[in-house]
Amino acid sequence: MAGYAVSSYGTFLNMVALNLFVYETTGRALALGLFMAVRLGSGFAAGLTAGTLLARFTAKSIMLWTNIAQAAVMLLLICAPDALRTAALVAVSVVVGGCGTLFMVALRSSIPEMVGEERRSWANSLSITGRSMAMVAGFASAGVVVSLVGYTAAFVVDMATFTVCAVTVALLPFAGGGERRPERAEEEAPAARRRMPVAFAALSAVPGMALMVALRGVDALGSSSHNAALPVYSSTLDAARPAVFVSAFWCLWALGNIAAQRAVQRYGRRTGRAPGAAAFGYGTCLMSGSFVLAFAGFGPVATAVVALVAGAADGLTEVAYTSHLQTLPAGPRAHAFGLSATVENLGFGAGMILVAAALDRFSPLAVVGWSHGVALLVAVVFLIRVRGARGTATAP
Repeated sequence: MAGYAVSSYGTFLNMVALNLFVYETTGRALALGLFMAVRLGSGFAAGLTAGTLLARFTAKSIMLWTNIAQAAVMLLLICAPDALRTAALVAVSVVVGGCGTLFMVALRSSIPEMVGEERRSWANSLSITGRSMAMVAGFASAGVVVSLVGYTAAFVVDMATFTVCAVTVALLPFAGGGERRPERAEEEAPAARRRMPVAFAALSAVPGMALMVALRGVDALGSSSHNAALPVYSSTLDAARPAVFVSAFWCLWALGNIAAQRAVQRYGRRTGRAPGAAAFGYGTCLMSGSFVLAFAGFGPVATAVVALVAGAADGLTEVAYTSHLQTLPAGPRAHAFGLSATVENLGFGAGMILVAAALDRFSPLAVVGWSHGVALLVAVVFLIRVRGARGTATAP
């Protein structure tokens, strides 16, 4: 998890540095949009193939080689001559987008084998805490690193973080090497659904699981709205220093996220249970409502509280969602996580396109309100479905 946090720092650092570098190299906003589209498209494609790859190769080998590939492509960008710089940037977007998704699917689907079923909530919470801290550090230091030592140094740092993560994965004592056997995945899927893709068979076998993944995709669409709207809204608050509000908001969001992870860990130690499907639904409602309120024009103190609550709710939903998907059998689990990654990338990518167009005509509050309003509506339907499933289970 320490290695994952280090590589996450490099990822968030590069998210800023690479976007700036693409714009400075090409001088066109369209090129920046294409770079992001290729990155999201690679993640989408990787999600579709993740389950199949995990059925043929060990989770440990996939986590190792995805980090090595990302370090190698950053070295390619550093060494590329000016004439090949654009081609190197395309390679970076493809490899980082695809390998990042494969690493996350392999990590999340194999956590029960690493730490045991009873400690998966603790491990999920630990990984989310590390990533939240890395996000704050990466975003906060990106401007300083690029301004003081330049793009090359930022890319070297990113390459080094992927190398550190690869080393920690190589040293990881993994029971069975994280093996996935194709025949076992087929056996664990319900017999009546063997003609269906394993991911869909697994999701349809558990009541509400397919709707849960769909809600995650809609939530990703909502996330795209506040990510795109925050810089616009911040510029209206302080045109001279638009980065101040964005930085402060995400720092407070991360603090709320970390606080939620601590609470989840204590809850797990005390009860021996992980947050379930209902916690995911209620957390999504709270998170979506909080992000809408963040654009309502409240004062600094109220907005700070809203950011903290949004971060805490976001942390709760992620650990509840991940822990619930990890209750699937080992074979179908990897396919389900791959499908989930595909749905999330699709929701976020489509949302970025729609939101960017909408922000030219409507206010940030209106755009975020509609986007997260859809997530709220689906979350309510999901909670009704969960309550109905519980009532059926307890009926005589």
